[in-house]
Formats: sequence, structure tokens, C-alpha cells
Amino acid sequence: MNRFVAAVVLALGVCLLGCDAKPATQNQGGLRTVSMQIGDKPFTLEVADNEFNQEHGLMQRDSMPDLHGMVFVFPDEAERFFYMKNTRIPLDILFLDHNGKIVSTATMTPYDLSLVPSNAPAKYAIELNAGAIKQTGVKVGQTLKIPDDAREPKK
Repeated sequence: MNRFVAAVVLALGVCLLGCDAKPATQNQGGLRTVSMQIGDKPFTLEVADNEFNQEHGLMQRDSMPDLHGMVFVFPDEAERFFYMKNTRIPLDILFLDHNGKIVSTATMTPYDLSLVPSNAPAKYAIELNAGAIKQTGVKVGQTLKIPDDAREPKK
């Protein structure tokens, strides 16, 4: 029995050493993150670049730290529609074309099932805490630099 307990303790220790040291609130979805400048603020964005992660987005979260968000990376540029099913926190959304030009923005209300359109073809959507767009000062027509690691969906 002592060997079993020792093995369990060792396994837990190895797991803890290999685990990400970031608090869960910084990346609740377990997704990889990228750093991105939006206006004059540096954001940490979770990358949703597959259908499963895009469908779940920021659902079921009670909060998101300041200067954090999620970037949705689509394989093509098309008109996009978002809604707030099972999303508890108010969000701003920026829609960007393939060059990173902001084509539209909106603020979304928790649990609102109304579709929020991009109003133009978009390859990326970035969700931030509500009020972040105003704080960054970015506007429709400006171009943001999409991080290289978030330009295309990972295969």
C-alpha cells in the first residue's frame, strides 16, 4: 500500500510540475493564447480556431480578466453572425477582414439570442469585455496587426 501512495504522490507531483502556472481565470477555456495590441493596450487573447471552440466561445464564464479576450480565426472571409447563448458576461466584438481592418464593432448583452452581424466579410472576430473598445480608442476602418500565430486556423 505504501508503494501505491508513493506512486500517486509522485504522479501528482509530476503533473503539477508540468501544468501551466497561469491562474485558471486567465485562460478558462484551456486554449492557446496570443498577445495582441489593440489600440494602446496589450491584450492576451485565447485563440478559437476550430468549429468546436468557436461554437463554445466564452460561454459559461462568470468573468474575464481585464485586457483578455478571445480571437476567432476563420478559414475564409465571409459575413459572420454572433450571439450570446449561455454567455454570462457583456462583451464588445470587433469584426476584422483578412488584412486586420476593423469592418464593424458591437456591444453584446448576456444571454441575448439576437444575431450580431459583421455587416461586411470578416475573417476574424475579437471578443473583449464590454467597454474595452471605448477604452482602446479603436474605430471602424483602422487596421490591427493580427499575430502571426493567429492568422490561420491550426490544423
